Amino acid sequence: MNFLTEPVGLSHFLAVGAFLFVTGAICMATKRNTLGILMGVELVLNGANINFVAFASPYFREDNLGLEGNLLALFVIVLAAAEAAVALAIALNYYNNHSTIDVDKANELKG
Repeated sequence: MNFLTEPVGLSHFLAVGAFLFVTGAICMATKRNTLGILMGVELVLNGANINFVAFASPYFREDNLGLEGNLLALFVIVLAAAEAAVALAIALNYYNNHSTIDVDKANELKG
């Protein structure tokens, strides 16, 4: 049984979701600027969204465990948009004050 020759199924969606999640986690851990970290967060959230939608699809499971994955994915998309807006506002404000977006130099986040 070869993974690449099978028809597209739940395991393929889970593999893509896991790849996006791991790529986003590595991106968050290795990037030094705030925009790179935000891109990593978005990749992690999209990996979770793929899994939510795959588990909710009636094509892959007859009983979907009572979870509304599409609704959860919509909630995650709205949450990611709000998170991106707030984080970009913080990054732009920090850049205006310090002329850098390096997170290692952001040690004085006082109100």
